[in-house]
Amino acid sequence: MQEIEIGKIYKHFKGNLYRVIGFAKHSETLEDMVVYQPLKTGDNWVRPAKMWNEIVDDNGTKRFTPID
Repeated sequence: MQEIEIGKIYKHFKGNLYRVIGFAKHSETLEDMVVYQPLKTGDNWVRPAKMWNEIVDDNGTKRFTPID
């Protein structure tokens, strides 16, 4: 699994760009979460870390790909 890096910009498979701003735990399940922001709005979003590197189609496309 690809390491998720704080401060790094990632491209979502649908095309938008996001910056990872940190990590958190779900308060009830203790599941690891990624805290991130869309570059367009700066809102805070969370997503389960296990979903971050998921393959979303039969072509091997990852949900998020780091931008170098």
